[in-house]
Amino acid sequence: MGKEKRAAVLIQARVKAGLERAKQEQMAGKVRRDARGRRLKAIGRPRISSATEAAIRERLAAGVGMLTIAAQLGVGSGTVQR
Repeated sequence: MGKEKRAAVLIQARVKAGLERAKQEQMAGKVRRDARGRRLKAIGRPRISSATEAAIRERLAAGVGMLTIAAQLGVGSGTVQR
């Protein structure tokens, strides 16, 4: 294995370990902060608002199509499908 390959493997392992640690801390409810005390961003996709979710559910129950709902509310079709 060359130097570059070993370095890449080491970096990948450190990144994966850091992400796993951050996920565990997030699940435990710990607030992550940087060296200056600023809050760090949460891991994963941001949630949609409860109002948008309610509007999606209402329109799905009324029989409106998923693509139409997505266009009307300005969200992705995958969001409506979830």
